Parts: sequence; C-alpha cells; structure tokens
Amino acid sequence: MFDIAGELHRWLAEGREFAVATVVAVGGSAPRDPGAALAVDSEGTAIGSVSGGCVEGAVYELCAQALTDGETRVERFGYSDEDAFAVGLTCGGIIDIMVTPVGVRAPAREVLRAALAALLRGEPGALARVVEGPAELLGGALFVHPDGSYEGGLGGAVELDRAAAGAAGTLLDAGRTGTVAVAASGAGRGSPRTESGEGAHCPGGPALFVETSVPPPRMIVFGAIDFAAALVRAGKFLGYHVTVCDARPVFATEARFPEADEIVVDWPHRYLRSTGTDARTVLCVLTHDAKFDVPLLQVALGLPVAFVGAMGSRRTHTDRERRLREAGVGERELARLRSPIGLDLGARTPEETALSIAAEIVATRRGGTGTPLTGSGTPIHHGDRNTPAAA
Repeated sequence: MFDIAGELHRWLAEGREFAVATVVAVGGSAPRDPGAALAVDSEGTAIGSVSGGCVEGAVYELCAQALTDGETRVERFGYSDEDAFAVGLTCGGIIDIMVTPVGVRAPAREVLRAALAALLRGEPGALARVVEGPAELLGGALFVHPDGSYEGGLGGAVELDRAAAGAAGTLLDAGRTGTVAVAASGAGRGSPRTESGEGAHCPGGPALFVETSVPPPRMIVFGAIDFAAALVRAGKFLGYHVTVCDARPVFATEARFPEADEIVVDWPHRYLRSTGTDARTVLCVLTHDAKFDVPLLQVALGLPVAFVGAMGSRRTHTDRERRLREAGVGERELARLRSPIGLDLGARTPEETALSIAAEIVATRRGGTGTPLTGSGTPIHHGDRNTPAAA
C-alpha cells in the first residue's frame, strides 16, 4: 500500500474510516506487483489501483463490505475460461488481494499510521500483516524498524510477534516485498516461503505479507556530457537516486544537470571507491576516455552491483577490453561489462540513447530479452514480481 502512502496518511490524519485492498500475491501475466493497493473510505471515495482496471469494481465492493462487517479477507481473481466477461483478469494472470478494514478503533490503525509516517519521512521499515492463518490473527500487523524493534502485534503470543519481526527484518535487509511463513511456535526468525509471490500456503503457522520501504537504488553516471543529462532524466523516471560524477568542474555543474540528486567533482575511480553501493546500484560509464574508463572499470567490475555499462563504439570497446586485461581484470569480471551500453534501438539523439540504456537496465533487472514482444512468444513478465520497481 506504500504506493498510496501520502493519501492514506492524510485520511488517517482526518480521522477517516477506510478499507484498503492490497495485492499480496501474483501469478502469470498479472498487471500489478505485490504491494499495489486500492483504498475506499466510508464516503465511497477511492484511491489507487490493484489491477489497472480489470477487477477494480469487484475490489471496490469488497472494500465496502469490509467497512460494513469489519472483517479482513483474502480473495483470488483470475481469468475465467467459461466466461471471458466474468470478473477476472483477461490478461490471463492471477492475483490474490487482501482487504483490510481500518476503522477508528482498528488494532492496525496506529501501526499503519507509524508505517506511513516513517515512509513519508524517507525512513526504511517493513510493514507485516497476516495474510493467512488463524482467524484471530487476520488483521494483525506490526511495523519493523531497521534495528529490529517493532510496533504493533499480530494478536497472538509475544514469541510469535518476535518471530514475525525477525522474518520481516530479513526481507527489509534485502529491500524486498513478499510473503513469509512464521513457525507456529514462534521460534526462529521465520523463513521466506516464496520468492514469486504465487499462492499462499502456510502449514503450522501464519503467513505474513511484508511490504518494505527502503531508500531508492542508486544510479551513478560517470561523464558530464550531453548524453548524461538525458540519462539523468531517464534514471529519475525509473525511480533511481541519480549521481553525476566527473573530474572536470567546468562540466559537472547544477546548471547542466538540474535534475540530478547529486553532482560530484572527483576522479571517477576515486569517488567510486569511497561511496556506498549495493546490489541494486547501477553504474553507467559515459566518459569513453581511457584515462577515466580503465581505472574506473577496474573498480566497478569488482563491486557486487546490479549493472555496469560503458559507452563507446565497438572499436572503443575492443580497445577498452584490451586495456582492462592488461590492467589485470579477469574474464569473469569482463563478462559483467555491458558494452557498448544500451539496446539496439537505432538511437541517435541523447534522449534516444538514454532510452536504449534505460531499456537495457530494465531488461537486465527483470530478466527480459530486449526482443520485440510481437510474434516472439516470450513471457511479458519475467523473473521475480516481488522485486521493487527500482530494485
């Protein structure tokens, strides 16, 4: 539900009663990822979306029903072979949706308030809610902070709350949204039950749907050129925190890159050694100058980041690989280098080139092939649907 955090926080501040429907699991060609939400207040006002239109009407009615009876429920929607006009996903996917009433006296109301407030302050955290288990636990929720402390509870034993907090903390550490099973005894940290988000089965203990809020992933663009300005805009559109780095102060200026989150004047390899990166970080080397490229890529290819790409012609790429081998970079590291950077779109302008680079980053992250969908027969959705859009 973090996609509608601002509106929900305002509703809480205004004292509104509402029900929120959250996608908790997907299968096949479902249109929205886990965490997508639609909320309806007691006056009938609706915000958000869970399916892009396919089942919004039916989910709206479920929210209205939850406001009336106060019950949390999970419903599955999928394509109906018998009646293509029945409520369902005509794209052929399946989604499980949890509908939770948030009345003025709902136990989860204050937990939800804390989670949304932290999110809007930019603080990381994980909101865990029972999606399957004993009836008395449905509607239970807790909000887990990075240090392992938590607010709220599931309505069961303290040991269960601690185990749930540990399981949610595991997903928070990885920056992932998904479903986890917690042992009925409450022992242990809990174990991730599914990485795909498909279905829900929890023998012996409750299943939790955990939504995580983490800082946006980083995109670091090396080389303050005109192509970099277009790539900064594309990176911001994709949800990255974008840094531009160049050793030349005359080019690395706020006037040239007004949409960048950060501009650094430093030698690229030196900056990369000193700054923080993680498994979601994207590195785009646009300098295409050996005195910058080679020492920078030596550092970059040794880091556990999501993507390393370098701009240049095929001739430049061949020369760059030769220089990197001479500098001691091994074949395994070189295999990680995406060069020339970008997909073959026939791009010419900076904007078109930025689009081709962004497309390759998305394809790499999601497991796409980069081939046209028309006539290809390849799945539209690849890989892990629980990964955050900018993870």
